[in-house]
Amino acid sequence: MPILEVIALTAKDAEAAQAGGADRLELVADMASDGLTPSTATFKEVLKAVDIPVRVMLRDAPGFAPGNLKQLRRQAWELREAGATEFVLGFLDAENEIDEGVTLNLLAELEGCAWTFHRALDNSNDVFRSWATVQTLGCDTVLAAGAKTGVKDGIENLKKLVSQGPPALLVGGGLQQHHLPELLAAGVNGFHVGSAVRPGGWDSAVDSASVREWVNRLV
Repeated sequence: MPILEVIALTAKDAEAAQAGGADRLELVADMASDGLTPSTATFKEVLKAVDIPVRVMLRDAPGFAPGNLKQLRRQAWELREAGATEFVLGFLDAENEIDEGVTLNLLAELEGCAWTFHRALDNSNDVFRSWATVQTLGCDTVLAAGAKTGVKDGIENLKKLVSQGPPALLVGGGLQQHHLPELLAAGVNGFHVGSAVRPGGWDSAVDSASVREWVNRLV
């Protein structure tokens, strides 16, 4: 059964996503930086507002290297203390290869948690080589568009990657409804949206009717 994950910035977003039928949330802050770690206070508000799973972003700087790994580990610990059990993370090294060392360092705070390796994969030198590396790290999901520039350019790669799981492929990054038939036919059953369910773009909140429209197209 296909699942729809919706990016939430606030408890209001989370409520609208759940009302529209979303299966899971990705909770982030600061989409101007492509999504950073939210505050523990915001996470607590979201946790009270909804009862669908919430995956929390662990990323403290634009790009795909940590700004301050020690501080990021502290944030991960604080979020776990607040009740977080699912996360989103992933890092590249200076050569744009998967940074296993940094990723594993942060994962030391997340024992027993489910997690997604995010679109760092799309920004690596080779998405297929990187996928093989990520398979060894313990995530249950990889969020990918198949290309740096988004699903429109990565769809052929995505159709190949979906057959190479586990982990499960979650498609996001410029995903549009017209991409769904081709991806569903290829066996993709995880979809991730952000601005596509915000009629006014990132300056507006999640719209439950827009979420419902996506859900209906996945039935």
